[in-house]
Amino acid sequence: VSPVGAGSCLETLEKGKPLIVVTNEKLMNNHQLELAKQLHRDGHVLCCNCSTLVETLQSMDLSTLKPFPPGQPEKFALFLDKVVGFQ
Repeated sequence: VSPVGAGSCLETLEKGKPLIVVTNEKLMNNHQLELAKQLHRDGHVLCCNCSTLVETLQSMDLSTLKPFPPGQPEKFALFLDKVVGFQ
């Protein structure tokens, strides 16, 4: 169970751990809510808020979660090389 910090989410998912993210709906321009919703839509996390956490814990089925795909830093490096003109 974690708040929806991008670093916390990605680190947990990259380690193959199941994750329930708890959103803070009081934040303005809530990019964390956007991240939580997308990860939930993609099947990688369960998502709730403080008022639904207990219900989520009681009804959760972690077997429905999909593994998070590993990162591909080499592709990003190639992209950067092209952008800055090294290739």
